[in-house]
Amino acid sequence: MTGQEARQYLEEIPMWASKKNSLQDIRDFLGRMGNPDRGMEIIHVAGTNGKGSVCSYLSSILIQAGYHTAAFISPHLICVKERFLHNGRPAEEKEFLGAFERVKGLAQVMADEGYARPTYFEFLFYMFMDMGERWKPDVVILETGLGGLKDTTNVVDRPLLSVITSISMDHMQYLGNTIQDIAAQKAGILKYKTPVIYDAGCQESRRVIEDTGRRLCCTMYPVEPGQLKVISRDKVGTHITANLDKDSIRLTIPSQADYQVINAGLAIRSAQVIRDTAGLRVSPEAIAEGIRTSCWPGRMEQVFPGVFLDGAHNAGGMEALTRAIREMQKKDGRPVSLMFGVAEDKEYHKMIGELCSHIAVSRVIVAHMDTKRSASPNVLAREFAQKLTCPVEAFDTVKEAWERLLATKGDGLAFCAGSLYLVGEVEALLEHTQDQLQDER
Repeated sequence: MTGQEARQYLEEIPMWASKKNSLQDIRDFLGRMGNPDRGMEIIHVAGTNGKGSVCSYLSSILIQAGYHTAAFISPHLICVKERFLHNGRPAEEKEFLGAFERVKGLAQVMADEGYARPTYFEFLFYMFMDMGERWKPDVVILETGLGGLKDTTNVVDRPLLSVITSISMDHMQYLGNTIQDIAAQKAGILKYKTPVIYDAGCQESRRVIEDTGRRLCCTMYPVEPGQLKVISRDKVGTHITANLDKDSIRLTIPSQADYQVINAGLAIRSAQVIRDTAGLRVSPEAIAEGIRTSCWPGRMEQVFPGVFLDGAHNAGGMEALTRAIREMQKKDGRPVSLMFGVAEDKEYHKMIGELCSHIAVSRVIVAHMDTKRSASPNVLAREFAQKLTCPVEAFDTVKEAWERLLATKGDGLAFCAGSLYLVGEVEALLEHTQDQLQDER
């Protein structure tokens, strides 16, 4: 089977299954693989928003400190291989295909024995564990998929560290209808006497995390906004002083977004804790350089001057994005064009309300994404038009919408947001454009 055929096979696996493997079933599968996770030093990361950024910052810090890393992240933007990172780079085709074949073979054996076939996420998790065992990294950074308590990754029972990022309302049909309910699911990754680093900015989620941590005798390391002082912002990024430990560190975050300050703080504190508890040699210089050189596509990523992609895909993420846009508008008052697309099962009413209420918008361009989950662009456009007096346009494809955004942006700022599906399609367009330029040269 070729790599392309393997990717097609994966895309045809259901995201959800009527007969679901239990965590014990997943543990059994790993057991057949030789329990690769139990030979790994794992940092387990959960949360609603910011998980990917924290994983990226942490991986970059550890690489700067001289360690080999492996990271399992989701979702991917362009290619599924982006979910399997070795020292910050996606898995090579040969590694990807080898892991796929081994997992596919074992899945068939276990299906013959009566186990349910792996869901899409389970299959990818097994592939990562297979690759990780062969890479033999010093540290593994493992991002949860959905939730925490019942998440596939929560079969990992001996993590080095647990990290919980910001928590907001998302996936309520699976996780609960209150912040406390969702926080309880996220806090489900905590393990007995395992240190936990967490975003302490929300009192509702903080209480749940701390109650869970006390029951499990965890040493707790809250990260609060007051510990991270913003000195200035410029085109390079956000310059801060982090007072999270006995040492004060001055560093630059390669983003102008406010929300990346707390995400960087979580990664910094995590690096300091594993330095103190696990004996890893992580200097303040490695921390600063790791943050400065980190790259996480699609998260307040500037792809052209004044043109940004941001994977804000729920009400909490949109609130953080609007804060960042407001700060940028305060500096020069430039008009803002929005390109928006969203999955129909998201709370897009709240997301649109957040955008329309808190920033000055000069144009809205709505796109239909290439997924069955895409909300109707006409429905979204009507909702924007009811709240704004600026031009609102709807397009049947992301390509048309993106070209319109660039053509009408002028000297203003432009933001593409609403879904990681949307951002992924734009990233693919940019990659194709780069390939064309290379061919022309």
